Amino acid sequence: MGSGPAGRRDVGKAVHFTEEMAGFAALGAPDYAAGYHNGKAAGARLRFHLTIGTHDLDAFLVDPQHLCDAMGYVTAPMFGGEHLPVVRGRFHLFAPGESVGRTVMRYRLWFLAGDDGRPLTLVGFKDVGNDPGLDSWRDTTCLFTRILEGHVEPEDDEEATELARGLILIEPSMFARQLTTFRGHPTAVVRFGWMFARSLATVYWHRPRPRPPR
Repeated sequence: MGSGPAGRRDVGKAVHFTEEMAGFAALGAPDYAAGYHNGKAAGARLRFHLTIGTHDLDAFLVDPQHLCDAMGYVTAPMFGGEHLPVVRGRFHLFAPGESVGRTVMRYRLWFLAGDDGRPLTLVGFKDVGNDPGLDSWRDTTCLFTRILEGHVEPEDDEEATELARGLILIEPSMFARQLTTFRGHPTAVVRFGWMFARSLATVYWHRPRPRPPR
């Protein structure tokens, strides 16, 4: 096995890590902040526990959408369960944003709710951009989240029935645990981490720009 690019292709390419986020959402909320605050007042928790990763790091690194698989469970008592299984999930890490200098992290989790296995979809995004102030932690740890009726594909979002809206967050203790969960060949994990760090640096070297309207 060589030490150049041909040799590196022989190194294990699978990288996986665990992510947990927790917050609140409310049925029929008019916006994300209202969903969070109304849900918190009502004790309407929303969280997920996911294993996120790729089996082909080379393909992931050249893909502008940086698509990963995501599997695990959703906790949403408002929809009848603590460990609602995710049957399919997608996570886009640093996909192109709505304007120059911005990127987005997108989540789409198709899960089953309640005893009858009601199909629901959790869709969320993290808007990552260099806004005024120290905002990198907020951008990368705050997920603007909606729950849609049915198992909804991206192209059908506009026609889907929205059931709830809110915010879910990564707390510092969750982030600290997440850093210990990376699995894969050491070289692959380093390459994944370098891509993450380089993408963040690219975003936050840009001059602060107003956030696009939501």
